[in-house]
Amino acid sequence: MTCKSLWAGMILALPPLFWAGNFVVGRAASAEVPPMLLALSRQVVALACLLPFGWTVMRRDLPRYWQHWLLLVRVSLAGMVVFNALVYVGLHATTASNAQLLNSTIPVLIVLFGAIFLRQRLAPGQIFGLALSCLGVLTIILRGDPLRIITLEFSIGDLIVLAAMVSFSLFSLWLRDFPADLNRLGLLGAQFVIAVAVLTPLACIEYLTGARPSGSVGSIGAMLYVGIAAGFLANLLYMVGIARVGPARAGLFIHLVPLYGAVMSNALLGEDLHVHHLIGMAAIIGGL
Repeated sequence: MTCKSLWAGMILALPPLFWAGNFVVGRAASAEVPPMLLALSRQVVALACLLPFGWTVMRRDLPRYWQHWLLLVRVSLAGMVVFNALVYVGLHATTASNAQLLNSTIPVLIVLFGAIFLRQRLAPGQIFGLALSCLGVLTIILRGDPLRIITLEFSIGDLIVLAAMVSFSLFSLWLRDFPADLNRLGLLGAQFVIAVAVLTPLACIEYLTGARPSGSVGSIGAMLYVGIAAGFLANLLYMVGIARVGPARAGLFIHLVPLYGAVMSNALLGEDLHVHHLIGMAAIIGGL
């Protein structure tokens, strides 16, 4: 392994740790912070962390953002708005452990969408791998009971989280369409700005319908964590990693999320992994 590969691996090992914490915090704070407010606070705090370092670059690259405005909006909506909003909504109806395991579908979805939208050809073995991974996802969603598919007894929380993973997979694919020389720190800041603009009215609507934060120390801590660790640091490191090794290889590191998360969920939330979790995870990894 070259020094460059080792450095890229170290960079990409950290975002899954921060994202695993994001699921745990999102689940723990589900009763204290409404989902749209949590998603908005993530972007606001992350943007505040980034601006002291990225404002000069963002202002310099503004003409280039306009040049790629459609791609920038698409990426921001998929990775910063839809993904976060759906995860926090889904965590109201499913466990952090389930959400973390479903997070491992992202590398599989990246390959699948690459074949569909980018016309990347798949060998028979790859098709089998995708099918096996999809079977693993079904095992988790159906809680290990195949009869649930007949009676349509799905967990709405799991389905919402799975939709979030679809959105993040598209985000990962679209990121590589930006020019390699476009500064990633400024690009991330531009995404945060768009996300704040979109999420602010949604959080206001949520507030007007009666969903209010508790204002406790725990709720404030949750909003700070998702912004600093899961929002700013994780996304910055992930974007740098994609620029170095590409979306497919970077996506492999996402499998560390349930490994980190299993320990955190058990220690902090008292959640246990069941047999269907392990079978589903083995099928997803085996398929990949």
